[in-house]
Amino acid sequence: MTLRELINSVDSEQYSDRSATKGDACLSKNLLYQKLRDIKPEYGSSRHIQVKVVDGSIAITNLHVGSLGDILTYPIDVAPDLNISKIQLMDAILKELSSDGFSESDASDFWSDFDNLQKAKIVR
Repeated sequence: MTLRELINSVDSEQYSDRSATKGDACLSKNLLYQKLRDIKPEYGSSRHIQVKVVDGSIAITNLHVGSLGDILTYPIDVAPDLNISKIQLMDAILKELSSDGFSESDASDFWSDFDNLQKAKIVR
């Protein structure tokens, strides 16, 4: 399953603007979810999003390489020993993609540059 397929398969009501009143973290996840729903998938690459448990926490890798359109096309590989629902997986991915640990200005700069294809090509 790709990230786009996961986004389309989870209950979008969980990420609607009505639930955004629970706090800033919830609000940023909701906005990110809506942004990902609206982004048009691009060509992607052979990268895979890796999901596994490291030190008791869910670790997600290969999620920050490429444009958002590219990332939507990446298949998600969940470790076989990890029992996780689609909602939990979506939450973990949104947390990883969100501004967790960034200041407001860092997050703004990040999103401004994320759609810059010139910079995305440099990262690859």
